[in-house]
Amino acid sequence: MKKLSFILTLVLGLCLSFNAKSQTNDEYFPGKWKVTIFGTPQGDATMVFVIEKKDGKFTGVVLDTTGTEISKISNVEEAPKTITVFFTAAGYDLSLPLEPVDADNVKGSLMGMFDAKGTRVKEKKE
Repeated sequence: MKKLSFILTLVLGLCLSFNAKSQTNDEYFPGKWKVTIFGTPQGDATMVFVIEKKDGKFTGVVLDTTGTEISKISNVEEAPKTITVFFTAAGYDLSLPLEPVDADNVKGSLMGMFDAKGTRVKEKKE
């Protein structure tokens, strides 16, 4: 009985994995992301990253919570399931790798020192 249960579970798992749709970076990351960086010397910092894909390259801007531009995204490095966003803030050149958690959430670590969590900003349809 245990073998039958194991085999059925295995077959069901395989079927689900074949049907799972994996998103590429091109589909996942474009949009607005509200990202909070925890534990900086000035306290927790929240920024909005507006990421676009133009001419095969990621571009964008970094905004504060009021919508004022802090910086342009100077570079984006792509890896199979992540991107690293490079930008300047408060006179420092910074990098923030972003890794998907689920469909609308990312996590990362600013400069490898400060944990970051982000949520996709969904535009309201009228």
